[in-house]
Amino acid sequence: MFSALARPAGAALRRSFSTSAQKNAKVAVLGASGGIGQPLALLLKNSPLVSRLTLYDIAHTPGVAADLSHIETRATVKGYLGPEQLPDCLKGCDVVVIPAGVPRKPGMTRDDLFNTNASIVATLTAACAQHCPEAMICIISNPVNSTIPIATEVFKKHGAYNPNKIFGVTTLDIVRANTFIAELKGL
Repeated sequence: MFSALARPAGAALRRSFSTSAQKNAKVAVLGASGGIGQPLALLLKNSPLVSRLTLYDIAHTPGVAADLSHIETRATVKGYLGPEQLPDCLKGCDVVVIPAGVPRKPGMTRDDLFNTNASIVATLTAACAQHCPEAMICIISNPVNSTIPIATEVFKKHGAYNPNKIFGVTTLDIVRANTFIAELKGL
């Protein structure tokens, strides 16, 4: 069914998703001091697949990094604070997770949320395109269906676009929806 030429590429693709092939992942969390960033950083620190975890935000990141560095796992942790330290945070990263942005507040429309978070995502992804263009970019910042196209255009502008490397992460939305449904059903 598949040509002989296609098989080696398929094998290489399978290896890239193998857990044994990526036991030294260098991961950055941009927005690491926020309500999503901190627990996410904790989960990543505990992952045996992560060897280096860099945390970035505009406030409090060194403290978050110091707290996480006390957890006995092999991943090293370093915090970066402010735009001038963002390039160092991203250097050599394999994966960048972006939970940065503001959460939707009561009375806030999706347009309001977009207007605030769009510029944050554009700035952070521009830095990613410059300093770790081969990294997988996982965007959590809402509205995800609008922030992903922004990231895509930023990467295109920098000549670093790869459609297989930019992802929207909606797991939190799914977990919340499941919780609301369970509450309504009395489960």
